[in-house]
Amino acid sequence: MDKAQQDALKKAAGIEAAKLITDGMIAGLGTGSTVRFLVDELGRRVKEEGLQFTGVTTSRRTQEQAEGYGIKIVDIDDVDHIDITIDGADEVDKNFNGIKGGGAALLWEKIVATNSDKIVWIVDESKVVDTIGKFPLPVEVIPFGAGHVIKKFEAKGYKPTLRLDAEGKPVRTDENNYVVDLHLERIDHPQDLAEDLITTVGVVEHGLFLNMVDKVIVGDPNGPRVLTNSNK
Repeated sequence: MDKAQQDALKKAAGIEAAKLITDGMIAGLGTGSTVRFLVDELGRRVKEEGLQFTGVTTSRRTQEQAEGYGIKIVDIDDVDHIDITIDGADEVDKNFNGIKGGGAALLWEKIVATNSDKIVWIVDESKVVDTIGKFPLPVEVIPFGAGHVIKKFEAKGYKPTLRLDAEGKPVRTDENNYVVDLHLERIDHPQDLAEDLITTVGVVEHGLFLNMVDKVIVGDPNGPRVLTNSNK
């Protein structure tokens, strides 16, 4: 699938998901290429339909985009709940286990998600997989002692790499942490891995989002289709 086709599917999923946000809602707005299309559509609805809602964003770049459309954005601690969060995902399997953090916003994304009544992911069809793990699993780590955390991951066979930017410097998250990507190829026991990662000293958060999502809107050439998680 070429990029233009993929973008068309992402846009269709984003426009479909925008219908879930109604007047007066508090909505979590995720991060990434598919969410950009969502925010574009919400901006159009604010301007053309007079839609009024309050947004909580999972990254500074989503906040800037939303505010550019006149969407009211507040701090997560200024709201007592979030009605719905719409975000992208890097991979999602049939058990509704997902990997997120390709855009290095996993910590804020997980904080917003865990404070949301409903979670919806928007993806193009290439992100739907049988078993997660082909996409490298992002882990957010404190810079202090990061080298030791990486050595521990190496010893466990997790194949870690420190994520670098175009200049070869470590990528920094919005909280100024590092991202270590684990090249696992497949994750057969995601719960066990999640437990191992989060109990590793120096790890702030990992990109495993397990059985958290209520619905996944998939951009499909025949039109967006919705996968509903019956375990939620």
